[in-house]
Amino acid sequence: MFIDRVKVSVKAGDGGRGCISFRREKYVPRGGPDGGDGGDGGDVIFRVDEGETMLISLHSRPHYEAGRGEHGRGKNQTGARGRDVVCRVPPGTLVQDVETGALLCDLTQPGEEFVVARGGRGGRGNTRFATATRRAPRFGEPGEPGEVRTLRVELKLIAQVGLVGFPNAGKSTLIRALTQAHARIGDYPFTTLSPVLGTLFLSDTEKIIVADIPGLIEGAHTGAGLGTDFLRHVERTRLLVFVVDISPEATPEPEEALRVLRHELGQYRGDLLQRRWIVACNKRDLLKPEQQREWEEHPERVLKAAGEPAQVPCCVISGLKEEGLDRLKALIESEYRSVIEEEDEVQEPGVGSERE
Repeated sequence: MFIDRVKVSVKAGDGGRGCISFRREKYVPRGGPDGGDGGDGGDVIFRVDEGETMLISLHSRPHYEAGRGEHGRGKNQTGARGRDVVCRVPPGTLVQDVETGALLCDLTQPGEEFVVARGGRGGRGNTRFATATRRAPRFGEPGEPGEVRTLRVELKLIAQVGLVGFPNAGKSTLIRALTQAHARIGDYPFTTLSPVLGTLFLSDTEKIIVADIPGLIEGAHTGAGLGTDFLRHVERTRLLVFVVDISPEATPEPEEALRVLRHELGQYRGDLLQRRWIVACNKRDLLKPEQQREWEEHPERVLKAAGEPAQVPCCVISGLKEEGLDRLKALIESEYRSVIEEEDEVQEPGVGSERE
């Protein structure tokens, strides 16, 4: 079971109480106050762990409470700080406060962490309140309560490339062939009920993450089929690969499938249509030899029929027979590098003209 949305309650530790105490030593008359401060309460922290891929740990344990600070003691002894609670979450985790609706954090980098509930400050002991005119204060401060929150935690997969297509378009077979990912395969729609991640190696040292997004259908942006449950996993991808079925029995036809997929992404989030994309015409092995030649000579015809620019990279493949995958890998690598170059140009500060 793929868990990518959970609700959890967290409580930070309360601060310890400040101590009210006085020195009592045989040869020290009027020893004065010596009450120590209470310890601060522990925090509840979310930390990114690359080893986590789902929110299953939060799902199985939806309540977290940090330790309270110890009370102050005599002889100016400060109470110990409360124990922190660290919740490990996968990269791509968003945390939202249910009560206010505010987005608290978006955790993407390994090791990144955020304090979702801060512990209360420990109270001051009576030593802190001694003055020249008040030499024996008989009061201290109580500790402050720790923060209590109900959180909505959501996972948006972090992948550089996303495979998008209709159910049974062959995405699971393709991601297996490209990355050796263990995706479920079957000859019926909606075989994949959760996103699947795989690693595509561009070289011995360079790799990118590919995500197989479960099959979309017309009306997905309104919740039809798997709908918005998995559309949000496309949001972080930098490059989209539209997988369309070109076999004779394909339903819908390739150009209609491409049109609907582009429309659904645009309706869900308009900026998705501005990202670089590739079309992979899949199931070449089910075509007759003459049909194979026609598609290989003019793969861009699916773009023209769908009303899309003919210059969009397009290739004909067979994920099952692993035919044409070298061409697809080359297109993915080329387009991905172009995306990186464009991002670097945007981030690079402009160079102003020098004064004469």
